[in-house]
Amino acid sequence: MTFRETNLSVFRREPVCGVLWQPRIEHWYHTNRDAGTLPERYRGMTLLEVFDDLGCSARPYWAFNECFHYDPPEDLRREEHRDGDQTTVIEHTPGGDLVTVLQQTSVAWHTLKYPVETPEDLPAIEWVLKHKRVWFDPEAYARASAEIGDRGAPAIFIPRINIMRIMIEFMGFENGTTALYLYPAEMDRLINAINESDDAVLDTVAKSPVEIVNFGDNVHQALCAPPIFEKYVLPEYVRRNKRLHSAGKRTYPHWDGDCKQLLPYARDCGFDGIEAITPVPQGDVTLEEVRDALGGLILLDGIPCTDFLSSEPIEGLVENTCKCVEYFWPNLVLGISDEISPVGDIERVRLVSEICAGYCRQSEGVEP
Repeated sequence: MTFRETNLSVFRREPVCGVLWQPRIEHWYHTNRDAGTLPERYRGMTLLEVFDDLGCSARPYWAFNECFHYDPPEDLRREEHRDGDQTTVIEHTPGGDLVTVLQQTSVAWHTLKYPVETPEDLPAIEWVLKHKRVWFDPEAYARASAEIGDRGAPAIFIPRINIMRIMIEFMGFENGTTALYLYPAEMDRLINAINESDDAVLDTVAKSPVEIVNFGDNVHQALCAPPIFEKYVLPEYVRRNKRLHSAGKRTYPHWDGDCKQLLPYARDCGFDGIEAITPVPQGDVTLEEVRDALGGLILLDGIPCTDFLSSEPIEGLVENTCKCVEYFWPNLVLGISDEISPVGDIERVRLVSEICAGYCRQSEGVEP
């Protein structure tokens, strides 16, 4: 079976041979390429050539997300001003102006000022949500399919769920949490606007040929505590999953923060699996706790990111790799929770490829 075939078979609950190893190395590659610090072996290679050289599958969000366009409203006027490492974005809407200030570091952007700070900013963001345009580009899909080939199944991530979008994109944690308690009616209206506006996303995805859909939420229990999760997120997860499953899609969320308090809800959300749950020592759950919570759900990833640091004993990487296979296969897309660090040892990715190849040779369609 090709990586693509195995990837689809895992989600379709069809028989699979061996273990699908699908690490996310994009951040490692681009950061080191841009800094001129790629290991000599990989200099001059494209990202996909590195995947091929390492003998692993790709999870190609970056390719297939280009097929879905989220265009701003036609009447929105946008200004952008750059001052050193800071960028100020001003969006002029009929409901008022939204101002965001971002700071660029060597590898990422950080939000210094969120666009929504007071209840007076809510009409503007609600107008943007109501009037955004979503469409699918079949030509871009054909290009992405040709580029990725059999390295992995087409997959996308959709915008963050309501609370996580408020906390990460619109308001920030402190302001967003405060607003939920001080302005419950206004925040309920905003959350309903997010949910309703995303119906256009769900409709577009449902009609597309992409079968595997990630809810790119970056869930962390400190940003979305159980009472908030129960009230706002859980019912919307159930609603969205029913909608996408009826169109033949396979779904999972991205939970890459501490999630011990949220794992008891994992089987109630309607997902096929969960991606990026971060085990100890970086996260707050053990692989045994994840196994017991997921039951028959698919786990995407599982190996702690810290195992790929050269400072960590190689025996830990081997042990955790074997644990993931023992605990979750065949409901497993093995990966790094959730990706290798730019200072990680890329040759440890190759080692996991060799371990997985060994399972494939031994299994020949039988459980490893």
